[in-house]
Amino acid sequence: MEMILSTPSASFLPSCRRTHRRPESPRSHPRKVIAKFDRVLHPKASKSRLTPNAQQRTCECFDFHRDLIPYNDAWSWQKDIVREKIALIDANEDCPDSLIVLQHPPVYTLGTNSTEEFLNFDPKDSPFPIYRTERGGEVTYHGPGQIVMYPIINLRNHKMDLHWYLRALEEVIICVLSSTFSINANRVDGLTGVWAGNQKLAAIGIRVSKWITFHGLALNVTTDLSPFNLIVPCGIRNRQVGNIKELLLLLKEAENSIHFDKDSQLIDITFEALIHQFSQVFQVDIHQKTTTPPFLESLKQAPPSSPG
Repeated sequence: MEMILSTPSASFLPSCRRTHRRPESPRSHPRKVIAKFDRVLHPKASKSRLTPNAQQRTCECFDFHRDLIPYNDAWSWQKDIVREKIALIDANEDCPDSLIVLQHPPVYTLGTNSTEEFLNFDPKDSPFPIYRTERGGEVTYHGPGQIVMYPIINLRNHKMDLHWYLRALEEVIICVLSSTFSINANRVDGLTGVWAGNQKLAAIGIRVSKWITFHGLALNVTTDLSPFNLIVPCGIRNRQVGNIKELLLLLKEAENSIHFDKDSQLIDITFEALIHQFSQVFQVDIHQKTTTPPFLESLKQAPPSSPG
């Protein structure tokens, strides 16, 4: 079974609590978020369907949030992990969750059914490499200063509901923006992603194969937004694209706003918050994965390549 999804359900998840504190350890909070999601999305469902697994699962995290990983390498890596997980399922073995966090060098990606009408340039003369992928959604841009999260998780261990999964990814970002940065983020009815006012801060596009997810979300932190001017991001013409850094500069006089000395510090703060909220929303313990894929060995030995 292969599934692509880019169109959201109209159902919203409850807003996260707004605080101005830095996120604590991913293991320090009670596990209540998923049950709340289920009550909102499926208020008439049976109790057995609503109750998540009582046992906290582990999610291995490959942390490259300061590194620029070539898109094609990360894409191939995801598909390798998906194949491994499907093989485990076919063998009736446990299939753990995985999470890859990284940045990409400048690149444009298109979803499986994307059209080139949303490119404001000749594809044969593109300023950056273009990849047509199997995810849902239209064209988007990835580049330095943008944190990309690729959850490769077995939805059998969570909830076999793709709309729920998209809303959960959105909730991770909304809670990061609200709790960590005091940014009032929201969803837009009929669209997938996260906005602050009229600015889209995060794009989401997924693929699911035998209930194993891949691709994921991209959150603009310190991203240069000019490459978005050469496309119609996500095929949406009447909205802008923004990043956390510029919004924080507008809020710099606000009480308890986050202050940072350089871009890399803001990247680190955002990464920490994303991991914490992902742990809460998906009810997993995040374990750092120490094994590095062979094609990334040289990157882990090199100095961080993210801006700032």
